[in-house]
Amino acid sequence: MLTQCTLPLLRRLPPEFAHHLSLRALRLGLAGRDMSAPDPVLATAAFGRTLPNPIGLAAGFDKNAVAIEALGRLGFGFLEAGTVTPLAQPGNLKPRLFRLAEDQAVINRMGFNNAGLEVFLQNLKRAGQGRPALGANIGINKQGARPEHDYPMLVAAVSPFADYVTLNVSSPNTPGLRDLQAAPRLAEILKLIPRQKPIFVKIAPDLSDADLEEIVGVCLAQNIAGLVIANTTLARPESLRGAQSDQAGGLSGRPLFAPSTAMLARVRGLAGGRLMLIGVGGIFTAQDALEKILAGASLVQLYTSFAYHGPALLPRLKSGLAGLLRARGFANVAQAVGAGVA
Repeated sequence: MLTQCTLPLLRRLPPEFAHHLSLRALRLGLAGRDMSAPDPVLATAAFGRTLPNPIGLAAGFDKNAVAIEALGRLGFGFLEAGTVTPLAQPGNLKPRLFRLAEDQAVINRMGFNNAGLEVFLQNLKRAGQGRPALGANIGINKQGARPEHDYPMLVAAVSPFADYVTLNVSSPNTPGLRDLQAAPRLAEILKLIPRQKPIFVKIAPDLSDADLEEIVGVCLAQNIAGLVIANTTLARPESLRGAQSDQAGGLSGRPLFAPSTAMLARVRGLAGGRLMLIGVGGIFTAQDALEKILAGASLVQLYTSFAYHGPALLPRLKSGLAGLLRARGFANVAQAVGAGVA
């Protein structure tokens, strides 16, 4: 079972191998189940559903949607699978995933390794109706990509099986992908996207204020449901202590918390509540989750903290967040969203 006892053993293994073992354990039903009762203060309306809590799993953990049912039993309010590309691809050369344990961080340059759309759809179909709310994160292949064709095609393909769809235009590990965040190009892509389900755009934390303002304007003009803030960063804070902090790729985890939370607050101010925001980056504690919500996030996502601390993290976050909301006089999550933005 994936318990606090097994996590130190997993951390002794190469990180990508440990990740594969974790997914296999999940598929075999060895990760257990969160038996705690849903707390009504955490109930959150999103994607046309009422989620039991606002805490989700970020894209990248379950790239091929192989463990949706098992992950759903751990207590997440929602899940985001992917990133899936039209065709299967191996991703970048290994090693491509690096732990920075001293910094509570990870660097990855995976490169959208995944089994492709056909396998992804088969796995979504098998997930069944009892799953949590599910997002499908979509991207383009490294070679032969046609973004104006590929993103609309992917949205149409995954929409019947997902509650929302996220366009990944911000991974730093696919050459040229972040160029799609430029407002004119993004607008052209979004104009072509079918709208069977709510559409989100995942953006980079490294955008300038001017670029961010243009992206928000495009998303509002195109009636996009919201933004996921933010992807991994190319920045390398001087505070990093990990021996592999100079590795190329996107940095996630604790060092991303401050810049991604500041970006949330800027977007909240720009959009004025007209976009739903999903906050991701460096959430390790209930206080971290609350700060994202106060900055404007209606929902939050975990990745690096879940990789380090495992399923036991979820009950702690949920009970802690519920207590913090009540202590501040909030009757529900929605009352707290953006309450910290002047």
